[in-house]
Amino acid sequence: MKLVERFLRYVSVDTMSDPASGDFPSTPGQTVLLRMLADELAELGAADVVMDANGYVTATIPATPGCEGEPTIGFLAHVDTSPDVSGAGVRPVMTSDADGDIIITSDGTTLLGADDKAGVAEIMTAVEILLSEAASAQHNPPSAFRHGNVRVAFTSDEEIGRGVDRFDVEAFGADFAYTVDGGEEGELEYENFNAAEARVVVRGSSAHPGDARGKMLNALRVAGEFDAALPPLERPETTSGYEGFYHLMRLEGTVSQVGMEYIVRDHDRARFEARKAMLAAVAARLNDKYGEGVVEVALNDQYYNMREVVERHPEIIERARRAMLAAGVIPVVKPIRGGTDGARLSFMGLPCPNLFTGGAGFHSLGESVSLGAMQRAVQTIVNIVAISGQMPHL
Repeated sequence: MKLVERFLRYVSVDTMSDPASGDFPSTPGQTVLLRMLADELAELGAADVVMDANGYVTATIPATPGCEGEPTIGFLAHVDTSPDVSGAGVRPVMTSDADGDIIITSDGTTLLGADDKAGVAEIMTAVEILLSEAASAQHNPPSAFRHGNVRVAFTSDEEIGRGVDRFDVEAFGADFAYTVDGGEEGELEYENFNAAEARVVVRGSSAHPGDARGKMLNALRVAGEFDAALPPLERPETTSGYEGFYHLMRLEGTVSQVGMEYIVRDHDRARFEARKAMLAAVAARLNDKYGEGVVEVALNDQYYNMREVVERHPEIIERARRAMLAAGVIPVVKPIRGGTDGARLSFMGLPCPNLFTGGAGFHSLGESVSLGAMQRAVQTIVNIVAISGQMPHL
């Protein structure tokens, strides 16, 4: 199956994740696509194809003869799409750009689903190439293309932060891995935000507005004070690169009580801890002003900067860099202004930087992907696997 055919087949399945769901995967469509992938892997001839009780799909491309002792390399991608915008009824549109590349978008009414079905399609196409090379070697003189064991995995619910909650790193058995979940061509990422969520409760006192003097404490106004006390230039819309932020995600309530949800992000661990301390300090000042217990902040760390783990293994980054160059891609090392499953996997014992997919405009109606970049992403995956000799080209 051609790369583009795979991708279009996958985006036809609605796999939007649901943060309000208690199921795992959180939505039925994800299970549908995961089952499709398991069946396809089996049809291609992959070994050890498993779809476990949590929906995770894993498989093996066995090492070429004599290379069984080489490191086992993993590749992972997630099947869910963001709950921010609908991914149901995707109608892909393909157009040619000025350079003759094919750009795929939706019709503008839904997500396209390139995040991360482009990564899924790229891994599956690389699997087909590797298995085809192995089959060819059985009937011809030993191939110059050699590799160790390769493990692949497809996960759910990355977009709502649950992607690897139940993933068994030890059973996966890779020495290191790559998530194929990045954006534009050449992106090679091994730094991400340290991340926390903050839930703020503001408790006020209601009274009839005609008789409120000295009685009412308007929780809505106190909530406004809380947000105004945070640095106004440290928000997502005013930051870039390595700059961290406080992001107010939700605010709802009444005079009596308000609930607020923030996400807190910073690449630097010390500044990350300082941001969390800032939230607690603002709450303390408002409690001094209005009374103990008026403002309550609950903080929960979500994930940490994978650089702490991955930089101990520079050969992983160098392997990816060389693989990109061999595919005609200029590596662009940059920090992720977000997180990936790879961040959590790295701290679970599996060093796991992130590779480009060729997509752009994720989580929006303007999402797109370059077919040429997708093809070069496939070539990059195959090149990472190669030990020596002539690498197959698409």
